[in-house]
Amino acid sequence: MTRLTPYQPLLFRIWHGASGILVIGAIISGFLVYNTFDGRFGKIIIPKINPIQDIHGTFGVFFLIVLPFFAVYSFHAGKHRLLQRDSIQKLTQVGKPIWWVSLQRLVNTSMLIAAVLAVISGRMMKEEWLPSGEFDHIWYYFHLISWVIMVCCLAIHVLMSAKVGGVPLLLSILSWKLRPEDSPKNWYSRFRSWNIRGEFNQFIAGSLLLKSIEVIVLGGIITAFVLPLFFSGTGG
Repeated sequence: MTRLTPYQPLLFRIWHGASGILVIGAIISGFLVYNTFDGRFGKIIIPKINPIQDIHGTFGVFFLIVLPFFAVYSFHAGKHRLLQRDSIQKLTQVGKPIWWVSLQRLVNTSMLIAAVLAVISGRMMKEEWLPSGEFDHIWYYFHLISWVIMVCCLAIHVLMSAKVGGVPLLLSILSWKLRPEDSPKNWYSRFRSWNIRGEFNQFIAGSLLLKSIEVIVLGGIITAFVLPLFFSGTGG
């Protein structure tokens, strides 16, 4: 018996798709930046791409623009995909279906935190550091660490999605199907009916762990926008 393909909300597919493309582009271009200028931990002999720093920076800037929308959606409409009150406890049930789901939620949440570290450290780097051989800046090390975490989390995210939902779940992310109630023409009316007080009350009543992570992530995104205004770092 085949499993029916689940339905993913259109907004989720938009933000997830945009974020996914930008993250993959940033990961690949980030490795090429490291491979071109650093390579202390191993490198691949490939032709040099002269504007690779600019390409990586472009992916980073667009990802920073998309990240606030995806983060807000994730912590509210998509909060069931993130850590829950009992997720840590359920991680002790190794091998059971709930363990796989809880692990996937942990990875999803970790990706948001790693993304914040990546955009903050990237914004605080100077473009001349790497071409000048200045590899010992703390922001560069933070950027390398965030790159490693993002690569690991992305790989586990795809594997866990395949494990938890199988091919139907993966196909649902790429599906073009649209339910009438999910049509863009209804977005304005849904936005007008959005209850800020209700969202705030749900936030207060939510898991302390998830609330703390939301504050860290959203605060980190704001920091990534404003911190370079007070320092001489440029995005990279």
